[in-house]
Amino acid sequence: MYLLGVLVVAFGIGASIGLHEIGHLVPAKKFGVKVTQYMVGFGPTVWSRRRGETEYGIKAVPLGGYIRMIGMFPPKPGDDPTKLRVSSTGRFSQLMDEARQQSLEEVQPGDEKRVFYRLAVPKKLVVMLGGPVMNLIIATVLFGGIFTLYGLPEVTPKLSSVSQCVDIKKAGQNSSEQCTSAMPVAPANAAGLKPGDVLVSVAGKKVSTWDDVRVAIRGNLDKPMTIVFERGGKEQTVTAKPLVLDLPVYDAQGRPQTDASGKVVTERAGFLGTSGTPEIVKQPVTAVPGLIGEQVARTAGVVLKIPEKMVGVAKAAFGSGARDPEGPISVVGVGRVAGEVASTDTSRIDGGAAAKFVTLIGLIASLNLALFVFNLIPLLPLDGGHVAGALWEGLKRQVARLRGRPDPGYVDVAKALPVAYAVSSLLIVMSVLLIYADIVNPVRLGG
Repeated sequence: MYLLGVLVVAFGIGASIGLHEIGHLVPAKKFGVKVTQYMVGFGPTVWSRRRGETEYGIKAVPLGGYIRMIGMFPPKPGDDPTKLRVSSTGRFSQLMDEARQQSLEEVQPGDEKRVFYRLAVPKKLVVMLGGPVMNLIIATVLFGGIFTLYGLPEVTPKLSSVSQCVDIKKAGQNSSEQCTSAMPVAPANAAGLKPGDVLVSVAGKKVSTWDDVRVAIRGNLDKPMTIVFERGGKEQTVTAKPLVLDLPVYDAQGRPQTDASGKVVTERAGFLGTSGTPEIVKQPVTAVPGLIGEQVARTAGVVLKIPEKMVGVAKAAFGSGARDPEGPISVVGVGRVAGEVASTDTSRIDGGAAAKFVTLIGLIASLNLALFVFNLIPLLPLDGGHVAGALWEGLKRQVARLRGRPDPGYVDVAKALPVAYAVSSLLIVMSVLLIYADIVNPVRLGG
């Protein structure tokens, strides 16, 4: 089963890379750009076949992919676009001139108008955003299927426990120990609520999630409130008076918030002494866009923290530190996690085999979201770098038009090649470090 999990995710990663490149390929061909290669992977070619003017193939190292479009870089202003130019003597100038020359060498007679750099700005944006958008579509379809067909874990208004008493000294924690005379009776217990009761409304407000219940209870400061609940198929009504205690303030993920010193932030709030029941709840289709938006925002937050997280990865790889379960991992780490999920004893997982399958699909969906966000970083060689170049070209032309000045021409993205080489080198170092860390000190399920 371990190998099956690895193979499922490996196939998902390969398909995601291939579809990402199709997101570039289709609009490029639609707009008349000549595409000479479509490749999944890097390094030596394992298999390829030519159809028309394009060579389609698979390469040995499955860490990405690319399509080769002719004329990615425009010639220097004043240069003849049909003739090669002698390179400059400066190191960076040489790199740029060599890139321009290679770009021109790919242009055959009759292909002069089929080069990428001649595309209008909107078309350049469509071509370069096609790959990341394809990853977003894949993630939306996979996550949407999980949300609507399987569901999300939620704490529902069905009571899983009702405390007998409350330990006020522990910020209103439900006491698991024997009650003492110093502990007040929990308001929910005093009102006659029992485990299994399903709350319908609290303080006159309809409730459908445990967050609704929590907000209604915490907002009642020392005031009696009416609680409508369902028991045995019948609705009943009771009145309860919450205790007013200093309770932790929780964030959107349900974690206690802390201040700069690490102390838990509290507030005066109502407390009843109950807890809801965790369940897998299917979501309506209308909720999918909002949920995807939350996932994108969360992924963007992780991507922005990659430099900080990589420090922790290095410490874990070369020291005795533990890996951050929310930190970045390589394809090797993803494979190990997938294998562990697939090989976990079904009896130990709530939801059984279905939960394992959903976890693997969720892993592939998360990778696609990461590809979407990461590729939008406005640095070459990422798609976002080309998008930034196209936007800059459009802005320059618009400003020139408004000021009545001559068209400034195409933006020479080749000038950013030194940055591209630096970014590529950094990505290689990060990849090697992550792979090494995932071998010697991998992220494991459950932390």
